[in-house]
Amino acid sequence: MCADKNNPEKIAFGKERWQKEYDRASKREGDVTTISGMEIDPLVTPLELKGLDYSKDLGFPGSYPYTRGIHSSMYRGRFWTMRQFAGFGTPEDTNKRFKYLLGQGQTGLSTAFDMPTLMGYDSDHERSRGEVGKEGVSVSSLADMEALFEGIDLEKITTSMTVNCTAAIIFAMYIVMAEKRGVSRDKLRGTLQNDMLKEFIAQREWISPPRPSVKIVVDVMEFCANEVPGWHPVSISGYHIREAGSTAVQELAFTLADGICYVEEGIKRGLDLDSFAPRLSFFFNVHNDFLEEVAKFRAARRMWARIMRERFGASDPKSCLLKTHAQTAGASLTAQQPINNVARVTIQALAAVLGGTQSLHTNSMDETLALPTEEAVTVALRTQQIIAEESGVANSIDPLGGSYLIESLTDRIEKEAVNYIDKIDSMGGIINAIQDSYPQKEIADSAYKYQRELDKGVKTIVGVNKYCSQDETISIPTLKIDEKVEHGQSEKLRRLKDKRDSGAVAKRLQDIVVAAREEENLMPCIIQAVREYATLGEISDVFREVYGVYSDPGYF
Repeated sequence: MCADKNNPEKIAFGKERWQKEYDRASKREGDVTTISGMEIDPLVTPLELKGLDYSKDLGFPGSYPYTRGIHSSMYRGRFWTMRQFAGFGTPEDTNKRFKYLLGQGQTGLSTAFDMPTLMGYDSDHERSRGEVGKEGVSVSSLADMEALFEGIDLEKITTSMTVNCTAAIIFAMYIVMAEKRGVSRDKLRGTLQNDMLKEFIAQREWISPPRPSVKIVVDVMEFCANEVPGWHPVSISGYHIREAGSTAVQELAFTLADGICYVEEGIKRGLDLDSFAPRLSFFFNVHNDFLEEVAKFRAARRMWARIMRERFGASDPKSCLLKTHAQTAGASLTAQQPINNVARVTIQALAAVLGGTQSLHTNSMDETLALPTEEAVTVALRTQQIIAEESGVANSIDPLGGSYLIESLTDRIEKEAVNYIDKIDSMGGIINAIQDSYPQKEIADSAYKYQRELDKGVKTIVGVNKYCSQDETISIPTLKIDEKVEHGQSEKLRRLKDKRDSGAVAKRLQDIVVAAREEENLMPCIIQAVREYATLGEISDVFREVYGVYSDPGYF
């Protein structure tokens, strides 16, 4: 890694001489910290990496501690999964978008649901008014799920579903839909986000309080370990933590703390660690600070490997692998000069690739204005394809590994994230920390600090607080969801309820009530209810009845 490692005196002498020249040189004004506020040295040398042990801290791709990648061949074997987030309007609308994206070379599906679906309300509920199909696809019943994936080969495609408090219900619909088409559970492959802890930390889409919510997450983990071995039952998500305004270190620390909690709860359930840990996955944000983001991914892999081996005693190497999806930062997109977003997304996507992600979504230039148009989402997908096929960065594994700055940043991010996890451990774990509003306050403070830096011009957003155009009326085509979608979905649901066996539905819903009160695994009962066309809202009402409804503590 360093030709002069055995001659530190020579390096120190050279750096001292350079430092004098640097101090005399003119320097540009402005901030020289990362977007998270981490100070960046103007020059990093081997002197700053004295304690780095290649075998212990870096190793080789596919080998512990996986700093350089979780697979031995990484992208020399195959590219990351290109999984564009898609969902709007009716299931039929989104089904057409799915097929379009697959035809354009996308290699995995990622489903966005509308707010009523995410919050546990059917399309005909009064709280759903004005929101049906607006920021994702509307799914209230098995019939909607059947329409959503009509004509898509479920054995050949992997499906990701970004849903949390209703994740068990949506997953049950997917399983029943597949079985009705002759696809057995063991053939299904994909990922359910199903990460309730980050909802309480950042995104705030919930039904019930933290402890019963985590119990349902573990129900899905247990069910998948026994019934759906090819499925990732939870995607432990830092994405929304970062979108809420956290730093890179906070995103990493709080995400891994959530992961620790799910592992602990799985073990308490009586699950064998190596039966479920290999199927845990992660989901990280990719923000604008290129080098910080690359280092974050590398630190994440090393930290998780050490946590699983040293803290939990994992014996299966697969339990130590941090497999991650990544998405470019929605919060970084601007309504001003929206075409600039193409450049931002390109830089972020490149950071995710050089960081070693397994799956990637690239945001569309128009997503700060509306759901993406076909043209905009095609540019976003082509961005990934150009990186993969034209840039050459996928030809070498971990090409930035060994960079003095990258290794220094990786170490610093890991150290600071470990300090956060130690603090959370001292509080009795992440659930107690959430109930004390600790991570929420830390994120709020970071978001406020960053906004103040933008307001003062310390940090720059091109086209917003610097390099602004005189004429900010630049417009691009946007997608508009017709109000008829809500009426059509409500009417379809009304016909479904008239046609189904209401007695059978009522019995199956009562079965869920009993199972919830007796603290049994809910998945078998939810599957049976979905099979009878019980709706997402009806099953969510059972959660509200048995577990109660959570309210934001309002710590500000």
